[in-house]
Amino acid sequence: MAKVTEKATGFLHEFKAFISRGNVVDMAVGVIIGSAFTAIVNSLVNDVVMPVISVITGGVDFTDWKWVITPGTEEVAECAVRYGQFIQNIINFLLIAIVVFFMVKLINSLHRKKEEKPAEPPVPPAPPEDVVLLREIRDLLKK
Repeated sequence: MAKVTEKATGFLHEFKAFISRGNVVDMAVGVIIGSAFTAIVNSLVNDVVMPVISVITGGVDFTDWKWVITPGTEEVAECAVRYGQFIQNIINFLLIAIVVFFMVKLINSLHRKKEEKPAEPPVPPAPPEDVVLLREIRDLLKK
């Protein structure tokens, strides 16, 4: 029984060390933000971009295109190759890739603008006290 407890305790310590590593936490944050970002991009594609494309293409819905291998009956379900859905997924992927590209480009341009802000000229550091004293002595000797 003691060996089982020691193994469990060792496992818990090892798991705690693994979880508390910075890159695991960073990865978890990235996954969470990525899933939220996916919802935003999917909404942009499905609710904004695709309706415009539908108007341009005359309301073509690719998802209905299929090649029926075996027609469905009351007893047997239809067997079909839904190549229209595949085409729609390819279009969605390309649109999402374009949207993400432009969003990343926008974010990068905003970062560049922050970096390109002209910094104020650096103020030269005050000279040390001994240099100030030597200058005062020099000026007094000149008089």
